[in-house]
Amino acid sequence: MKDTAGKYVAYVGTYTHGSSIGIHLYDVDVEEGTLTERKVIPVRNSSHICRSLNGKYLYSIADEGVAVFSIDEKDGDLLPINKVDIDGMRGCYLSVDQDGCYLYVAGYHDGKVTVVHTHRDGRLGSLMDGVFHKGLGSVAERSFHPHVSCVIPTPDNKYLCAVDNGIDQVKIYKINKQKNRLQLVDILRCERESGPRRLLFSKDGRFAYLTFELTNVVDVFGYKEGANAPEFEKLQSISTTSDNVDRAHDAASGICFSNDGKYLFTSTAGDNTVAMYSINSKDGLLNKEFALPISGEYPKDIAMFPDDRHIAVVNHESNSITTFAIDYERKVLVQKGKPMKVETPNCILIASVGAMI
Repeated sequence: MKDTAGKYVAYVGTYTHGSSIGIHLYDVDVEEGTLTERKVIPVRNSSHICRSLNGKYLYSIADEGVAVFSIDEKDGDLLPINKVDIDGMRGCYLSVDQDGCYLYVAGYHDGKVTVVHTHRDGRLGSLMDGVFHKGLGSVAERSFHPHVSCVIPTPDNKYLCAVDNGIDQVKIYKINKQKNRLQLVDILRCERESGPRRLLFSKDGRFAYLTFELTNVVDVFGYKEGANAPEFEKLQSISTTSDNVDRAHDAASGICFSNDGKYLFTSTAGDNTVAMYSINSKDGLLNKEFALPISGEYPKDIAMFPDDRHIAVVNHESNSITTFAIDYERKVLVQKGKPMKVETPNCILIASVGAMI
């Protein structure tokens, strides 16, 4: 992957119930570890965004369904292409397949997994398939309703993992491209009332990392392709909080890797911290190096700067973005400047300017 001039931008999706009107675009100073706001692109309630693998298009959740923008190769500005209805309630998470054929949408409010066709010219096409998860009924006076919080394809691009925060499961679907259907092939059942939230795979595809917002842990899994379904083997469970205590008001939220794949970062609301873990390259296990405060409330999402020496945190409740230098040797975060004001930020994506090759 190459960028055209070593320039980077940050996109921050926001709710638009108040004064914000959409996706905030920032110029990134990599050396200083700071962001400078340039403009705002109108999108109603951009709860999540993602970029196409070729770097030419940005997808965003919107009230209307899903919106797609072309990314200007010179300055990273966004130009609208089209929007499509997803035949359901507003989604909360987006990802793309490795062939550039599909956009995957997670539906938190209606428990739906939606697959949208994507075209080479960037346009969003028709819906390939949509599956509604079913609840588990009531157990001990608690109702378990489906809330799909994350959808992500497996490293081999054959399966789609749908993390369901409400029924404590990760449903695994085979992507049948001939029949344009999702076929359920397995279910990863998590601890009851653990609230799985986000799933990431290591760059080499050998490990998976799953956060839980009710128990405030990261589970580490060994991953490999099986005969009829992928195989997950649980290897570790480690706390995301500063004192390793799971409190009722805490909720693990953001997760990302360093660009070199050597570290994993998580953020936890309530505790209002970012944790850093070193990753054992042989077995994928995590060692927590620190969990430190981020000078904000509800750190909903986090993103690494391209130099791996700085991190950005979007703080949903305190309406701010904070950036920090990471001192790996001293195991501390050093805040860079004052918090930047932005109303109800949901997500952040830092990207190079120019198409990825």
